[in-house]
Amino acid sequence: MATKPITDPFVLHACEMLSCLGPVQATRMFGGYGLAVDGMNVAIIAWDTLFLKTNAETAPRFLAEGARAFEYEARGKTMSLHYHTPPEEALESPALMAPWARLALQAAVAARQPAPRRAKRS
Repeated sequence: MATKPITDPFVLHACEMLSCLGPVQATRMFGGYGLAVDGMNVAIIAWDTLFLKTNAETAPRFLAEGARAFEYEARGKTMSLHYHTPPEEALESPALMAPWARLALQAAVAARQPAPRRAKRS
């Protein structure tokens, strides 16, 4: 089954803003989009808002700039994922987005878990 090309203007704009990381692959997911580089999720788009991947090391930089965390309601509880909005001005050009995109890639690389090694049977 062939997938339909992404035509949403905001998704295409977000991919352009993150292009400093390399080719960005947008995939539909959960009513929004996932944005990946080299098979690693670096961002999501939900409610027409771009959220970049963060972790304990990178999130404070985002929060210091007034970032909003990705949160949603599930089973009556507020849930959050490790994604935050970049500063508004970062959406104006790839050059302004570059430092935030690199932090998102850093968090995505750190989230990659090496495959557990199996012990050899004797």
